[in-house]
Amino acid sequence: MPRRSILSAIEQASIYALPEDISELITRFAFTEQDLTIIKSHRGAANRFGFAAQLAYMRFPGVMLGIDEEPAPVVVRFVSDLLMIDARTWEQYGARGQTRREHLVELQDVYGYRVFTLDHRQQAIDRLVDLAWLTDKGVVLAESMVAELRGRKILLPPLG
Repeated sequence: MPRRSILSAIEQASIYALPEDISELITRFAFTEQDLTIIKSHRGAANRFGFAAQLAYMRFPGVMLGIDEEPAPVVVRFVSDLLMIDARTWEQYGARGQTRREHLVELQDVYGYRVFTLDHRQQAIDRLVDLAWLTDKGVVLAESMVAELRGRKILLPPLG
């Protein structure tokens, strides 16, 4: 028998939803001078663009962009504007799958992001026990866990 989800499809989507408001985009995705220095250290516009898009996704919503996954148009436009690189440059990024993998490893090393593990799962469950006694809303628990994981730079696991 399939497991029953504590979140509706809409609630699940909201966990990973990207901001669309310009002020929230700036808050979530703006690059510091240090970020720009690291981004600019990559050869070629496509590599700079791809690295920056990957960084944006790790910061918010807190996930790794999959090898064959395209970033949302709002992220492409925002990164394009920030770096002053044509948005179509994304299409050239990662022609070598190895480039994307190397960038993911570099982002984790440089920025301290970690992949979600079973240990993180158990820690999250332990931290949510008290909150679970106060609510019957799964989304409250999920949002609390996601906020903590993002704060600790632990990349979110896939839903499901």
